[in-house]
Amino acid sequence: MKREDISRVLLIQTAYIGDVILMTPLIENLRKIVPTTQIDVLINHDTASVLAGHPHINELLLWNKRERKKRNLLRLLQKIRENNYDAVLNCHRYFSTRLLTALSGAKCKVGFNHGSLARWLDIQVSHQIPGDQHEVDRNLGLLSALLPDTEKSQLERQPKLYLSIGDQEQVLPYQAEAYLCIAPTSVWFTKQFPAEKWIELIDNLPFEGKIYLLGAPTDYESCEIIRQKSKRDTVENLAGKLSLLQSAALMAKAVLNYVNDSAPLHLASAMNAPVCAIFCSTVPEFGFTPLSDFSEVVDVSSSLSCRPCGIHGHGACPQKHFRCAYDIRVHRLVEVFQKAQISH
Repeated sequence: MKREDISRVLLIQTAYIGDVILMTPLIENLRKIVPTTQIDVLINHDTASVLAGHPHINELLLWNKRERKKRNLLRLLQKIRENNYDAVLNCHRYFSTRLLTALSGAKCKVGFNHGSLARWLDIQVSHQIPGDQHEVDRNLGLLSALLPDTEKSQLERQPKLYLSIGDQEQVLPYQAEAYLCIAPTSVWFTKQFPAEKWIELIDNLPFEGKIYLLGAPTDYESCEIIRQKSKRDTVENLAGKLSLLQSAALMAKAVLNYVNDSAPLHLASAMNAPVCAIFCSTVPEFGFTPLSDFSEVVDVSSSLSCRPCGIHGHGACPQKHFRCAYDIRVHRLVEVFQKAQISH
C-alpha cells in the first residue's frame, strides 16, 4: 500500500502482557512513518492497563475472553467492520483473531504465514520459532510488508510504554535510596526460578539497599514466602500494591531488575531498565530476550535434552527434575549485579 492510502489501521495482539508490549514498536513506527493515520489497537481485556493513556492510540478495542467469549467476539467483528480500516496488522497467530482479520473488510490484511486461515490474508509474513529474529523484528516485518519502501534499518525496535505523572509519583517514596527489583513469579511454573533459589540470591547479593519484590495481587503469598525466609530485613513485598505501569516506573530507576522469561522482562525493555533475565524451560532462541541497553540473560550452562520443553512452559516439569532451573548457579546472577553496579 502507499502511505497516503492509510488513514486508519488496526493492530491486533490478544495474547499476554509481554506480547502486547512487544507490539508497541509497531505503534511508534506507524506514528512516525504515517503521522496522520489513526491507530486502533485490539487487545485482551485483561491486558488493557498496559496501554492506558497511550498518546498514539486513537481507540482501544477490548476483547473480554472470560465472559461470553463468542458473543463478545461477534460484537468486536461488527465494530471492526464499521470502522472501515485501510489495513489490519495481526500480530496474533491463532484462530479467533485470524477470523476477525479475515472478515474485517479491511483493504489490506497482514499477518503471519502459518496457522489457521492464513490463506485469507492479503500479505503473509514469515514467523519462525525458534529462529534468528527477535519477536519485535517479526512484528515489524508486518509493517515492512505493508509498506515495502520502508527502510527496515530505520525502524525503532525498542518497546515503549507511557507513564502518567501519577504512576511516577506513586513510586517516589520507594526511590529515596538505591534499590533492586525482583519479579520472582510467572504464569508458567517451568518459566519461574524456584523460590529457594531467589532466597539464595537475595542472601548472597553484596548490596545494602532495599530489595523490592514485584508482582500481581495473586503473587503476594509467593513473594511473602521469599521475604520471610530471606535473612535480610531490607526486602519489601510490593506484590499487588503497585499497578503494572507503577511497577514499570519503579523498575526504570533500579540498579538492576531480576526477572523470569515473563511480562516483567518486557516491562524492563519498555523502560530501558537494567535487567537480568533468567530463562529456565524456555530458551533465548525463541526471540523474547530483553532489549534494554544493559541486559544479561542467564540460563543453565549444561545441555539438557529435554530443554526447551515448550514455547510457553508447563504447570510442572514434564521430567519431574526441573534441572533447567535448579542447575543455574546463583553466583552467575551475582556477577550480573556486579556488572550492573559498574554500569550504573
